[in-house]
Amino acid sequence: MIKALFFDIDGTLVSFHTHRIPDSAVEAIAAARGRGIKIFIATGRPYAIVNNLGALQARGLVDGYITMNGGYCFVEGEVIHKGIIPSEEVHTLARLSVEHDFPCIFVEEHTLSVCRPTDEVAKVFYDFLKVDRLPTCTPDEVVDKEIFQMTPFITPEQEQRFMPLLPHCEAGRWYPTFADLTAKGNTKQHGVDLLIRRFGIRLEETMAFGDGGNDMGMLRHVSLGVAMGNASDQVKAAADYVTSEVDEDGIANALRHFGLC
Repeated sequence: MIKALFFDIDGTLVSFHTHRIPDSAVEAIAAARGRGIKIFIATGRPYAIVNNLGALQARGLVDGYITMNGGYCFVEGEVIHKGIIPSEEVHTLARLSVEHDFPCIFVEEHTLSVCRPTDEVAKVFYDFLKVDRLPTCTPDEVVDKEIFQMTPFITPEQEQRFMPLLPHCEAGRWYPTFADLTAKGNTKQHGVDLLIRRFGIRLEETMAFGDGGNDMGMLRHVSLGVAMGNASDQVKAAADYVTSEVDEDGIANALRHFGLC
């Protein structure tokens, strides 16, 4: 019996075309929660830029959050987990961003800022993800702060070269032009374990929805992993079930298929 649902945001709950949650998904999730099922968000976004959950939050339908790809997890009024990146690796990535001239977003507990912003940052974060403009910073301004996630705009080839220099970090990629880095062990699947432990739910009672590369570990980890129809073939292969696209009522269709709404 499923007792907990975990939802990625971008491309899963929220359409990349409309930038909102389909009404069908809101109603299906409300029905599932009415049956006593806990509802959790599992996103790469820091909470400071979780700006698109609309009716789910307005109707009080969210029981907890995995943010920053597992780097920061909380329920209302209670922080469950903080995964701070080792300071020396923040220094290393800041140095690499200067030496190789790429932008990098550095995420603190409640704020985030971007070093060396470019048109690609504007294209992805402001135009595509509809995030408010981020404050800029210099590497010197962030290296001594507590950083939970770093988002360098690097290619997959650069990622392969740089990650050995960051041995206490791990990377997740759901968009081709950047990667999200968290302290090693901070993943969405780890966040799942933390939240179900908090609520006394067993792993075999969990179900998760995702569409990106950073969702694959979570989809494999839970009892029932659902990939959206708009996901890549690689993500679909990691899931137990593939639903329709987010804009084609994918959430509602899957919840109905499994008798949860």
